[in-house]
Order: sequence, then structure tokens, then C-alpha cells
Amino acid sequence: MSTNTDGDLTVLAGADVAAALDGCEAEILDAVRAAYEAHSLGQTSLPHSTFLRFPDGPRDRIIALPAYLGGESPVAGVKWIASFPGNLQRDLPRASAVMVLNSAETGRAETILEASTISAKRTAASAALAAQRLCAPGSAGPTGVVGCGPINLEVVRFLSAAGVGSRRVVAFDLDPSRAEQFRERCRDEVGGVEVEVVGALHEVLRACPLVSMATTAAVPHVFDLSVSPPGAVILHVSLRDLSPEIILAAYNVVDDVDHVCRAETSIHLAAQAAGHTGFVSCTLGDILLGRDVPRRDPERLAVFSPFGLGMLDLAVARLARSRAHGRGVTVPAFCAT
Repeated sequence: MSTNTDGDLTVLAGADVAAALDGCEAEILDAVRAAYEAHSLGQTSLPHSTFLRFPDGPRDRIIALPAYLGGESPVAGVKWIASFPGNLQRDLPRASAVMVLNSAETGRAETILEASTISAKRTAASAALAAQRLCAPGSAGPTGVVGCGPINLEVVRFLSAAGVGSRRVVAFDLDPSRAEQFRERCRDEVGGVEVEVVGALHEVLRACPLVSMATTAAVPHVFDLSVSPPGAVILHVSLRDLSPEIILAAYNVVDDVDHVCRAETSIHLAAQAAGHTGFVSCTLGDILLGRDVPRRDPERLAVFSPFGLGMLDLAVARLARSRAHGRGVTVPAFCAT
């Protein structure tokens, strides 16, 4: 492990990070998979995320996700990510983020990265890995998308890279113009994917055995999935779309039970209703490691609810740093010597 002892700090802007990660979906999938396995093996440290909220803006929040990821090249750091849904009316992205990577040997800050791209790609890679394990081989039907923002664009990209789902996508968004923009971006950025935009959520649910939900919903708004095909898989990326009743009836896979069961996620609401978390079947890390997990009835709905763990951000940020190839700006002697 090399350690920076001269106190220099490298800053990678958004364009630097995007260029470093462009076209390396396979490497990101491997990095995220390894991070999940490290977490299940006890090689991570993950304090709970801290939510900063605003009295006059209840939908707005900034979240700090500190983490340590061990293994061959250990790293520590924190992601500071803002979600301001009103930015969409300002023609600004909803989410913005910054990361600090620290040496796990000295604790000194070594790299600062713009992290909205990192966050989107690690979320999508997580969803794709879950879909690989939960979808029945050769399942027919298009892939559904609920919420046509940057996260689901990356989900479509990573599902394609992981060889799961369909090249046909059925998309719905409350804003029809965003759905049309999503169709155009998929056409331009994800080769071979055809997107059909529909006007109602139930049209996605009825048609698609695999659905990714990435919305800005703050409270559950989906109370009935009876129209879904038997054995459908829901990638519940935005965490608050599904009612507790749906969660309690499903085969539930999470990234970490303790982390996801807070902040009024659907899993949290279901745990409050049930008085326990026994309805969570297993974690994705356990599945990836091939551990013995409860068998799923192939006719039963499966829901993957990833809270989003900071060690995934570290894994992808570390990859971006290694692929930056001289990009960014170095601040000499940033840390006191």
C-alpha cells in the first residue's frame, strides 16, 4: 500500500471522474461485488449515515456516509451528498456530491472527488448484481423503469452490461418530458436498448417482470402489485415507493438490515408494523458469497431494497482514482507537515 507522506491533495472534478469511469461497467460491477463480499466478511466499518435536514425544506437533505473498506488496498473516506428535488425546476441535477478519500494508514486526506457520478454508478451496479441473482434465467418481458432520472439511466446501462433484463424498456415518469428525454439518452448512450414511454405506472408493472424504481417519493405510493407478473423482481432503489404491506408479503433482499431499517424507508415502516425484521430474507452479500439463504418461491414477488452503503462509494471512487491517469489538480502540501 502506497501512502502519500508529502501532504499533497488531488482534486478530481466531475468531468475527470466521468472520463475515468467511462466504459468500465465491468470493472465497476467487480468493485461493487467485492465490496459487498468484504462487508459480509466483516472487512468494513460503516457508521450510520447522518441526515442534515432543513426546517423550511422538508424534501431537501444532505447526507454524510462515512466508511472504511478493507482488503488488499484499504481506504477510508466520506461521501457528502445533497438531494434537492426542487433543483429539477431550476434545470439543475437533483443530486450533487463530493467525496474525500483518506489514507487508511495515516488518516490524511489524499483525494477529493466530485461524486454524483460515483453515487449513480455504484447504485446501478448494486441493482444489476441483485437482478442477476433474483431474476429467473430466460424470463420473458421488457424491463420496467419508474422514474426517468440519472439513476435509472445508469440502471439500464448496468443491466445491459451485466447481461440481465431485456433490451426492451418500458418507462414511466410523472413528468412526460423527462420520460422522453430518458428515451433519447438511452438511445444515444446505451446501444441496442429500445424505450417505450407509457402514461401510467400500472402499465409498467403489468408488462415487466423486472422493474427498477428510482423516484423522489418521500412516502409510499404503490399499494398494489397484483398486476405484476408472478415472480416479478422490483429493484426498489428509491426505498420509499412500496407500502409496508407489499414489503411484508415479498421475498426481501437488502444490503444491510440495520442500515436500511431507518429513515422511514419502506423496510423501516414494515418493521414498525410487524415489530421485527424477520421478513427480510437475506442480504445481497450473502447471496454473492454463496451462503445458505432462504429459498424463494419462484411465484413470489422479490424486492431488493439497497440503502446505499458508503463502502460502495469508496470502492468506485478508488477505481476512479486509479483510472484518472494524470487528470485533476494537485494542491501541494495541502496537509500540514
